[in-house]
Amino acid sequence: MDLSDVINSIITPEMRMFLMSIVVVIFALYLISLIWVIRDAYLRGANPIVWGLIGLIPFMGAFTYSMLRPPMLLSDKDEQDLDFTLKQRQLMQYGECAHCGYPVEREYLMCPQCGTQLRNECKSCGHALNPEWKVCPYCCTPTS
Repeated sequence: MDLSDVINSIITPEMRMFLMSIVVVIFALYLISLIWVIRDAYLRGANPIVWGLIGLIPFMGAFTYSMLRPPMLLSDKDEQDLDFTLKQRQLMQYGECAHCGYPVEREYLMCPQCGTQLRNECKSCGHALNPEWKVCPYCCTPTS
């Protein structure tokens, strides 16, 4: 009995079919990981061609990409930027006391922390007025 007969007796047709299906599954996982790397790189704003070439390294390419990929999807980054802009606009409704730096609302006449006068009050309608205003914009009363 020579070596080829021994190998043929060990590797039956069922065993060949099993090994072939394992090879097919591994190849399918490799293709799926390559597609994932390219698609995810595109969605995150990274260069999908460069990452696709790195992804061609079997399984290590996808692992490398998953370790070094950008932290956020572009859509998440845009949403975060919009949220930041919204919060900035909300904060613009507020200001700071020039004397102590305490956060104050636009309509405050005095700082609740230190008592510094922030704005003048209209004698006619009672709205807060900026010191440089000559006329109350709410009731048209002259300020001086």
